[in-house]
Amino acid sequence: MRLNRSLAALACGSFLLSTAHDAPAAHPQAETETLELAQKAIALRSVEGPGNQTADVAALFKNALIAGGFSADDITITPSGETAWMMMRWHGSNPSLKPLVISGHMDVVEAKPSDWTRDPFKPVVENGYLYGRGSTDMKLDDALAIVSLIQLKREGYKPVRDIILEFSGDEETSMKTGEEIAKKLADAGMVLNVDGADGVLDEKSGKPIYFSWEGGEKTYADFRMTVTNPGGHSSEPRKVNAIYEMAAALLKIGKYQFKPELNDLTKSYFINAAQWQTPAIGAAMKAFAANPADSKAIETLSSEPSLIGQIGTTCVATMIDGGHALNALPQKVTANINCRIFPGHKRQDIMSELQKIANDKNVIFEDTTLGSVATAASPLTPEISNTIKAAVQSVIPGLSVFPGISAGASDSMWFRSHGIPSYGVSPLFIRPSENFMHGLNERTPVSSIRPSIDIMMKLVSDFAGPVCAFCKTK
Repeated sequence: MRLNRSLAALACGSFLLSTAHDAPAAHPQAETETLELAQKAIALRSVEGPGNQTADVAALFKNALIAGGFSADDITITPSGETAWMMMRWHGSNPSLKPLVISGHMDVVEAKPSDWTRDPFKPVVENGYLYGRGSTDMKLDDALAIVSLIQLKREGYKPVRDIILEFSGDEETSMKTGEEIAKKLADAGMVLNVDGADGVLDEKSGKPIYFSWEGGEKTYADFRMTVTNPGGHSSEPRKVNAIYEMAAALLKIGKYQFKPELNDLTKSYFINAAQWQTPAIGAAMKAFAANPADSKAIETLSSEPSLIGQIGTTCVATMIDGGHALNALPQKVTANINCRIFPGHKRQDIMSELQKIANDKNVIFEDTTLGSVATAASPLTPEISNTIKAAVQSVIPGLSVFPGISAGASDSMWFRSHGIPSYGVSPLFIRPSENFMHGLNERTPVSSIRPSIDIMMKLVSDFAGPVCAFCKTK
């Protein structure tokens, strides 16, 4: 995009986050560079399958870093099958300290242009929003991380510990590159994963109301259900039909709710975020935090898609396939059940519970999960919590900042599996009703770029030194 159009877009969306910046922009060049880099990245179709352009995104990011003053010798792009991953090291003054890792991913979920109002891979700014696949998850975040480091370097900042910027190439699918990166960086001290959008805007005013960063996440799992049958001619229906049998099992699973649960992260989220909800939901959040067996609170929270994943394990049918001919009885039907497992449970135990719910020996269950590992939450130390809070509040004074848990899966699990604390800290702000990650017409307020850059720069400079509690440890 031309420079003048980008600047106009930033101005157009500025009203949404006006409370964050009543003063002139602190880093106008960085704002423009972030938007333009994000648009270039969105235009590259980094989707699994034929024509995957993830390696092109890596090359784009590498060139941006080199143009920003970083050495090409410190940037590597590693091919991995049809995709690739990228890593850059910014050398600190004290090599004995464990590095700070800034983590993200370059691939995106598939998006069909015929389904969208706008082509998902032709980024456009309209009415103060950046539209396109990856505008929220997570090419805008990638651009923010890159440009924030460039701006810090531009201003003469010198880290004490090494800063490693890394982007995986298949986080939305097999997650193999994230595993490879975590193995390579097994000596890291801490990870800031900038995936997603952790800042929340008020639905009516568009002003920031709170920032909930992620100290842990649920475990991703896929279970395949299979029903087989001899089949036969469709003119001779039989009492046992593989499609009907599968449908009956799926309906039982669809009506089932796993036991609601609570841990320190979700309790923190419910207590702190309750004040920003409708009276009924806010009351339910507080009631559940006080008693996770409160049936009324469970019913209220379960009715909200954005909250049901916070109160326990969820499993849902996502794909089904069956039959082999229009005029034949089905011989085989398969379905995929996708689960997000609350911390503390094994995949095998959840699959066994699903088998009991289906209650049909003819429905065979298999664990087909790829690229997932169960991990405990990262330590919620005062040093970590206070540093994140201070960084956000330095840009938006007085904003509520507290930890929570991610209902999705991210590359953080690979680092946690190596004992490396990893925290989800995306500085983007959006309205909950406009969170279209993985969905149609994905978009993010362009005005979110300004505070996000300032927050990101503060996070990096505080965690990488010269002054922070984390910097005093090896």
